[in-house]
Amino acid sequence: QVQLVESGGGLVQPGGSLRLSCAASGSIFSIYAMAWYRQAPGEHRELVARITSGGSINYADSVKGRFTISRDNAKNTVYLQMNSLKPEDTAVYYCKTDGTLQAGSEFHSWGQGTQVTVSS
Repeated sequence: QVQLVESGGGLVQPGGSLRLSCAASGSIFSIYAMAWYRQAPGEHRELVARITSGGSINYADSVKGRFTISRDNAKNTVYLQMNSLKPEDTAVYYCKTDGTLQAGSEFHSWGQGTQVTVSS
């Protein structure tokens, strides 16, 4: 009922930048939060950044000052601008969206994930 399409991952050298995008589509009535998570090999999935419809934002301590989350409400799209990338940022990045369907029920949907590799 809700599809999330992510893009923007890839291979980048330490200190470089990448911008991830995630577009939500389907029978969406409203979206109240969009977020990025990441999961490195052998690690738990962790929250990277989250933004609500009201503009409230929170970041993981490890990315504060380097990553910026933003959203385009008209396009149901969330972005993650990642600067000053470090090898420890290497992971699969997942988009997550929480909201309400047109039928009235809540949804909590995940994207398919996009690989980010930081290496020289």
